[in-house]
Amino acid sequence: MRILFLGDLVGRSGRDAAGAAIPTLRQRLALDLVVVNAENASHGFGLAPEMARALFTAGADVLTLGNHAWDRKEIFSYIETEPRLIRPLNYPPGTPGKGAFVAVLSDGRRALVVQAMGRLFMEALDDPFRGVQAAIASHRMGTGGTVQAILVDFHAEASSEKLAMGHSFDGKVSLVVGTHTHTPSADHQILVGGTGYMTDAGMCGDYDSVIGMQKGGAALRFWKKVPGEKLAPAEGEATVCGVFLETDDSTGLATRIEPVRMGGRLSQAMPAA
Repeated sequence: MRILFLGDLVGRSGRDAAGAAIPTLRQRLALDLVVVNAENASHGFGLAPEMARALFTAGADVLTLGNHAWDRKEIFSYIETEPRLIRPLNYPPGTPGKGAFVAVLSDGRRALVVQAMGRLFMEALDDPFRGVQAAIASHRMGTGGTVQAILVDFHAEASSEKLAMGHSFDGKVSLVVGTHTHTPSADHQILVGGTGYMTDAGMCGDYDSVIGMQKGGAALRFWKKVPGEKLAPAEGEATVCGVFLETDDSTGLATRIEPVRMGGRLSQAMPAA
């Protein structure tokens, strides 16, 4: 299975760049599955339903959220009717939506997409490790299994917690990829048990910014340590950032992992077709 995961979309710049890139990348890389973290797509805070629909139309198969999941109130009812939009599974019971979705490809193959949120330097939630364990417990990858691949989007601040998640589920899932810090890490690798791993996929947004937000107001908060003007997304040319993964259908494990960086200010990276 050939899979593309795109990191946090930030504002109009990131949203438009990702929407334009997905059809091109689907064709260029012969992609089977596209998963996008879209929790910052709406002016940097949350996801509006019409933006989710546009991303699905562009070719995204599954959208994930994060700590800004509920910033747009319209999402409460939309997430209950759109199973392809998932939020961290370790929100408390009764929270709208679900934390996992099984995507069925046109050829009948299936991929389980799971999202969890970290707890270090984040709001207190239920245990993400036990949550992921429970989510994958009823599935087996590979020939004769229930799914051919399992992806985990771990929305977390600390690299240590993300690495712990990767090693905890090495050999049990196809990919553990981090989101939330909006900065692509250089540690993409296949772990010893066969799971693809990357600490952070980076953001789809303008990198002439402070993690996607306009520089002046964001920097001033660190200088003065008092609330300033409302943060607004940077609107320059975006870099589309993410990770490409290829798996073996017979095992569900990774055979290839490479970064994707397209457009904007960052050095470019594109897997060979």
